[in-house]
Amino acid sequence: MSPDQFRSALTISLEGVFLSLKHEIPAMLATGGGAIVNMASTAGLEAVAGLAGYVSAKHGVIGLTKVAALDYAAQGIRVNAIAPGPILTERLQAAGKEMQRRAGMAMPMRRIGQPAEVAAATVWLCSDQASFITGATLAIDGGKLAGTPPFSVSGGG
Repeated sequence: MSPDQFRSALTISLEGVFLSLKHEIPAMLATGGGAIVNMASTAGLEAVAGLAGYVSAKHGVIGLTKVAALDYAAQGIRVNAIAPGPILTERLQAAGKEMQRRAGMAMPMRRIGQPAEVAAATVWLCSDQASFITGATLAIDGGKLAGTPPFSVSGGG
């Protein structure tokens, strides 16, 4: 990875979140508070070989989320992050059915996630039902970060 590629990953995935917060927070302070949900990734909680820029940026998003949560909790702004694992996005759709199957089988739930599942978690984090949650990162990953699934799904225990 070149230094330019690394900087590009940080600019897109980390600086973009910083700039969003820079504009979201003053608007929320002016209206009495609110909820922000930043887009992290399971790669922000567990490294992935070969993705130094992306992993660094997503770890940074989680750190930035925590700092913003601490800085603005008393002013009525909650800041959380979501950390999706393999989700059926355009990129995974373009990779084809076999790659989707392989990605799903690597998850404890033996499937990939759907965009609607990420959206539902985001809506929940923005709702009053999550009113005592700030500075958290919610993994939406089919159990990926819980550990290693069984080597075989057939047979006894």
